[in-house]
Amino acid sequence: MEIKFLNILLITMIILFLYNYYQINFPKVNFVSIKTNKIDKNTKIKILQLTDIHNKKFPNNNKNLLKKIKDAHADIIVITGDLIDSKTKNFEYIYSFIKELLKINKNIYYVSGNHEWRSGKFYEISKQLSKMKVKVLNNTSSSFVKNGTSINICGIDDSYSNRDNLDKILNNINKNIFTLLLSHSPNVIKHKNIKMVDLILCGHTHGGQVRFPIIGCIIIPGQGLFPKYDKGIFKINNNTTLYIDSGLGTSSLPIRFLNRSQLSLIIIEGK
Repeated sequence: MEIKFLNILLITMIILFLYNYYQINFPKVNFVSIKTNKIDKNTKIKILQLTDIHNKKFPNNNKNLLKKIKDAHADIIVITGDLIDSKTKNFEYIYSFIKELLKINKNIYYVSGNHEWRSGKFYEISKQLSKMKVKVLNNTSSSFVKNGTSINICGIDDSYSNRDNLDKILNNINKNIFTLLLSHSPNVIKHKNIKMVDLILCGHTHGGQVRFPIIGCIIIPGQGLFPKYDKGIFKINNNTTLYIDSGLGTSSLPIRFLNRSQLSLIIIEGK
């Protein structure tokens, strides 16, 4: 009986190990549809979101991940923070990954995460990304035009570490067109004037990394137990939609359960 129990335990552990390996190393593409009357009804703007990579290296030198990114045929790529982990010492791998992204799409926008700041190397990283022609948007704004339709692309500095300044951003945009806000953390919704933003794309939560049926994740730093804003789409007010991507990498422990690594393709279309 004891030997049988040990065999079952061993088999269970092997299955869990293989399942976890698959969850963290073989990302999926999550599709999100956003409809708005602020762009022409015949126009679609495709945004590929990458978040919380944490210097993660995927199998086969990222070949499968890069193929998914290329096959998405996005108009722009946005990176919503935590490109590295706070303990990362060598950034050459992540710079190499960005170079591969730029071969696929020249329109890349980036905002910082709390791990870039915690590492003490944010300015070094942002300087290098800017040199590579990545648009670093920390409390600044830009715009994107497709088929004569313009949208605001705003980027806020990490609100989790209180470096955000939404007023500064919104004072310098055309408020009559669709406004996209890139934020690492969903904490950005605390701002009173968030209603001026149409869509927020963020990460940070990892979806809790470990999730359970029905109840979802148990805890997220900054939100405590049974957090409301863990992953997915949330309506913040009559105008503002929040989308939280659960990310590509892991932090603290390399574990994902019922929460496969992912990137998101957000399609904004007129109605």
